[in-house]
Order: sequence, then structure tokens, then C-alpha cells
Amino acid sequence: MEPSPNAPSSGRKRKNLSSTGLGKSKRLKTEKQEVEAVECERPSSSPKVSVLFDCLKQPITLKELTSLLHYVALGKGGGIKKPSWCGVQQRRRISGVNVVVVEGLTQSHFYKHYVTLKHLRTNYTSRITFMPSSQNIASEVFSSEVPRCEDPSVLQNPALRSHPVIMKFGSERRGLTAYVLTQEDMIKYHYPVKGPHVSFEEFVCTESSDRVTDRSPLFGLDCEMCVTIKGNELTRVSVVDADGTCVLDELVKPANRIINYCTRYSGITAAMLRPVTTTLRNVQHKLKALLPRDAVLVGHSLNSDLVALKLIHRHVIDTSLLYRREFGQRFKLKVLAQVVLKKHIQTKKMLGHDSIEDAAAALEVAQYFINTGPRQVVERHLEQLWGEEITDTPTRQPQSLRFADVLQTRQQSVAYFGKRCEVALELSNQQWHNSDKEVLASFRKTTHNPFLSVLRFSSFSDHIQQCDAPQEQLHHRMCADLGQMCVVFAGPFPEGFSETEVKRLFLSCGPVRKIKMLKRTVRLHAQVEFQLLEGAVLALKTLDGLILHGQVLKVQRPVNSSVLDLDLTLDALMDDALSSRSIYAVRSKHRVAVGGNASAKVNGHTPGVGVPGALSKKTTNGLPPSGGNVTTVRLSKEEAIRETFGQLGAVERISLLAKPSTHAWIKFKSCDDKPTALAEDHRIGHYNICPCLTPPHLRSWTASAETTAAAEEHDSENNINHQGQEMELMMRKLDRYLGKLFRSVPDCTLLVVLFPGYNGCQEQLPGLCFLEVKSGSGEEQ
Repeated sequence: MEPSPNAPSSGRKRKNLSSTGLGKSKRLKTEKQEVEAVECERPSSSPKVSVLFDCLKQPITLKELTSLLHYVALGKGGGIKKPSWCGVQQRRRISGVNVVVVEGLTQSHFYKHYVTLKHLRTNYTSRITFMPSSQNIASEVFSSEVPRCEDPSVLQNPALRSHPVIMKFGSERRGLTAYVLTQEDMIKYHYPVKGPHVSFEEFVCTESSDRVTDRSPLFGLDCEMCVTIKGNELTRVSVVDADGTCVLDELVKPANRIINYCTRYSGITAAMLRPVTTTLRNVQHKLKALLPRDAVLVGHSLNSDLVALKLIHRHVIDTSLLYRREFGQRFKLKVLAQVVLKKHIQTKKMLGHDSIEDAAAALEVAQYFINTGPRQVVERHLEQLWGEEITDTPTRQPQSLRFADVLQTRQQSVAYFGKRCEVALELSNQQWHNSDKEVLASFRKTTHNPFLSVLRFSSFSDHIQQCDAPQEQLHHRMCADLGQMCVVFAGPFPEGFSETEVKRLFLSCGPVRKIKMLKRTVRLHAQVEFQLLEGAVLALKTLDGLILHGQVLKVQRPVNSSVLDLDLTLDALMDDALSSRSIYAVRSKHRVAVGGNASAKVNGHTPGVGVPGALSKKTTNGLPPSGGNVTTVRLSKEEAIRETFGQLGAVERISLLAKPSTHAWIKFKSCDDKPTALAEDHRIGHYNICPCLTPPHLRSWTASAETTAAAEEHDSENNINHQGQEMELMMRKLDRYLGKLFRSVPDCTLLVVLFPGYNGCQEQLPGLCFLEVKSGSGEEQ
């Protein structure tokens, strides 16, 4: 992983307030499986949003975040371009958007309380720096302007632009998977589904696969029912294949006494059922044997047919929902067949309906929709089916292109939960509360989750405003603590050892930000501050015990309150979802000159004499000179690293630090290859290695010199501890709230948690944006 060279810096650990460090350490080690499950075992068919690696070098703005929300909700069919900074997989399966704005928190708050915020660091696999905004974020999400549609045919025809079919499916022609109902739609339209639903406990499940493709076979299905003393029961079932050939047609004997044969509609009479012995169970077995695992059932209001069959099938296309009308109204199959297929079914001459004919008609109507595409279907039949006319003259754009208004036009609900403030939303869609607890409780009590919901947690902002120290000073204090994580003390060094020689030695562990020579003691020591936490870890692993001129070098961390729980933070960082497949490597260059001709021994060996990592002056990192071609040198280094680490597993990406370029982040394709690499005792070939600890969106764990210098000069120690304890408790509570919220939203919901940062008069403190699509339990299509 490569830290961003431009993103603001932050990062930290937390203090232990309640339980013992030993218990927490054991708990943290059990989290690795949870993280790997998110990173490596997510079903391929599940929707996913991820930040593109190259885009982690820059923080995102509020405008870029809202562009993602627009694309997820409206897609290309709504005229929205895909955001350039993130990737979106299976966008059509995303069923809703939930945004939580935690006011008052910055990126540094997250890394300072990193161990405490278990839910955020384990369940959210995408994390990127957020540029603070002076705007009301909650209001801006609703009021952000949706780009105008660029499709000329849709632009020029208001009847097309706001048509329910176009609004749902877009204007482009797509494969059949675009029209298969999602799990959420099946629940919404009362389809029998798997799960703890009492009314579907006795239903039989077909052996359908987890996902279907655009080449999956279609089968038309239609059933006829009668009324028994127990309600509606099945009397006939018919199935046709993609060619319209009948592959199953069975009369079924109801289990209970019939009180109405519904002959006018079903065509079933008492005489027809008298000799029938086929039961519902027989038909269920025949259907399970007939349908392939990737079969897609097609029908008109198919939910009633499946309920009558007491059958659960995961992949269905409902023609009554393809040819959509406003306000939930539906066309009859008879009307669709007549207008679209030019066929007459269910005529008065017939005694009831013919289920074979109806199944074939529904299948053909669906095939026509899929092959023709939504826009042409609407254009061809707009007047006959929807009673509107197409005008060729350009018309005005909708009066409002605000995101919330566009969603409501599409019959997608929006809602705001939080403290009373100026939100660009109708009052009927706002719920005001005084505390974060009330906000969460109100959202969880909502019967139907809105498609777009924004929750505003304001307790942290209120708490920080009550503190004696301003926001900038609190941030500087955190950054100073974070900087201590990257500091080591080393010594004693031989007499005359210079700062340049110390830097050259410690560069074998990572980029060095600052060195301070300590000459106040009898022997010479140094304080070394690395840019990356990995550097400090490697220094402790590889340089502690180094022999220089017969003297044993001791490398140790500073002892102060900010690093007391650092071991817990390191354990958690090693299992971070952002680095679950990555390691940090640096080419060793132990070339130390002491007093001109003097030699230095590295772990008992003289560099350049049989020591891995000893380099010739005629080589560059062990490779021949490139003749000044910078591009060739960079590629050669990447190839050398790939050759070394490719022996342990497939390497997905190699990222070189710009300067010095001997430091690299190696990401493997498999989660299993990282432990294999780390089993080599922190060294592979010429490289010192350790787990990745720096998140890819961070430039460095250390802050600028000005920031580090601004410490807690004016606050007493008691006041600092008191404020730290209060913030720690609030962070624990926040993580519980966010965990409950995550569990309460439906599957396939895009969740966004935003620490908005701080936009002060003299300084901007970066925020942090978390992204995750809640993965379903395998039920989604």
C-alpha cells in the first residue's frame, strides 16, 4: 500500500480505560478472521463500492461524495456519470443509501481512538480522507443538483424523462439480469422468500444457484386457483420454455374442500378435478426436477402463483412490474399481449383462462421488453399503454434538479434525522431530536427504511465547543501523540558518529522525518522520528542489538502516556481491512562509515562481506545502472521486487515510495500469502519486511513540525486526562450506535459514515469518509 503524498496526516492509538491490556490483546487477535471475511469472502454477486487506489492520493470533496450518491441512486440511465474516484460493482442491486454525519470529528479522532472504534475499522472496507466543507453537509446531500441528462431523446421528451419505466430501468437496453427482482423488491411485492417469515415456513425452495447471468434460461409460469375452506388453493399449473413450448401442465387436487371453482376465471370445473390425484407436493417435486439451477421464472403478478404453489424461487421477472405505471398501478396481461404482441388472450369465447396461453404470453412480453430496451418500448407504446404523446420540440428541464426532489419524483422516499437545523427538505420528511440516542432510536423504529436517509450526530460537536481548548489545539495535541508512535531512541553510538550516518543507518527501516542528536549524556544517543509507523517497528525488530565498533546498539520506544497502549493499536492495525493482503518492504542498506576508514559490523558481520543487502557502488539497489533513464530504473525495481515476493504468492500491486524508492508496499492477490511472507522472520532476500500499518490514504503518521510543536502548554495534566476520558467514553458510545445502525439497515444498502473535519478561519483539519455496502446473507440476486 502506498500512502498518499498529498493527503493531510493523522493517525493514532487509544488509551486503556476500563479493561486490562491482556484481555484486549486477546480480543484484537480474534478480529483477523472478521476482517478477512470482509475482504476475501464477500460474495462476488454482492454490490460493492471501493475507492480506486490511485485516487487515495487526494482527499475527496463534498461534491465528489454527492456525485457518488447520485450515481448509486440514479445510474447512467438517469444521466449520471460514474464517479472517477471510486469503483461501483452491481450498482443496480444497491437498494438504499444511508449517510451518517458525525459532526465535530476529524481524521485524527479516528486514529487516536482507533482500537475503541472496532465497528468502523472492521466493517468498513473503504476509507478516504475528506476535505472539510463550510456547507451544511446534511442539507447539501439533499439539495445537491443532479446533472442534466445528456441523452437527447430523453431530454427532448418530458414524457420519457419522467416516465416510470425510464426512471426505474434507465434508457439503455440491458440483459435479463437487469430486470430480475432483487431480494428487497421481492419482499416489497410480497413474494415468498427465505428467512424468518412465519407465513412461508412450510414453503419448498427450488435448488436455484446464487446468481444468474444474461444467458440463463427463461421459463413462463402461470397458475389457476380455486377457493377452498382454507382460502385460495392451486388447481392447475403450466410452464413453458423460452421457445413457448409447454413443458409442464398439471391439474392439481386441492387438499381441502372446494367451495368455489372460480370457473369464470380459472376454467376449472368439478368434472375436470374429479379424477385428478396429483397433489401440491407432487407438483413441487416436478418443478424442482424440471427447473435448472439458474432458471429465471417469468410471470404476470407471479407472487400469487408462487404463493399458491408454496414455492420459493430466487430469480423471477414480473411483467406487471416491467411495464410500470404511476402510483403502483399495473396493466393486465391481456392488455399487454394485445398492445405489445398484437395477440388476443382471455377472450370472452373461452371458458376461463388458459394457463398455458397466459404463461406463454407473459414470457413473450418479457422477452420483447428485454430485447427491445426500456426506451424503445416506451416510445413505441407510449400513447397506447400510457395515454401520452411524444413531442419532438425541445422542452424545459424539470423545475427542480435537487437530489431529494428527483428521488421523490421516482417514488423513492427521503428522510432527515437529527438536531433541528436548516435542511433543504420538506418538514414532513424531517425528524428532529436533541440527542444521538434519540436520533438512532427514531431511525430504527421507522417501519419502512427511506431510500435516502441522512442522520446527524451532533453530541461531539457540542462537547468540543464546551472544551476550554479550541479545536485546533485539541487536534495538535492528538497529532503530537500520533507522532510519538513513530519515534525511537537509539544508542549508544560510537564517538564521532554524525547525524548523517545515523540517518543512513535508519533509512534501512523506512523514510526518516527528523533526527535529533542527544549529547547531554555520557554517551552519544539519538532520537529518530520516522514518517511511517512501519519504520519504527522495523527499527525495533532489525536494529536493536546491532553491533557498531564492538558496542551494542539499543533501540527502544519512548516511555510516556501516549504509547502505553501502542501494542494494542499495532495488533489492530495489522488486521486492518485496508491492509489485510499487504506488507511493507525496504531494501537493507547497512553501509556505515565511522571516522573515514573505520568499519561497522551489522549483527556480527561486516557490510559488503557476505551480508545480504551489501551493495556495490556500481549498482542501483542491486541492479545494473539504467543509464539515466528514470522510468527504466523504476520499472526494474518493481520487477526485482515482484521476482523476490512472487515466489510466495501472486502479487497484485507494487507501490514504491517516491523518495527513497527503496521502500515499497506489496499487495498480494490472496489473503493467505501475507502470513507466508511474514513467516520469514522479518526478512526476505535483501528486504526487511513487516505488516502494513499505514492506511493508504495517509501521507504519514507524523504531523508537520509546526503541528507537533503546538503541544498542550496551557492545559493542566488533570484537565487533559479528564477531557480524554470523556472523549473515550463518547467514542465507545458512538461505535455502539454505528454498529446498531449497521445491523438495522436492509441488506444491499450503501452506508456512508462521515467525520467532516474542521474548517476553521486559519486552519483546515481533514475529515474521514467510510464507505461500505452491507452484504446480504446470500439471498440477493
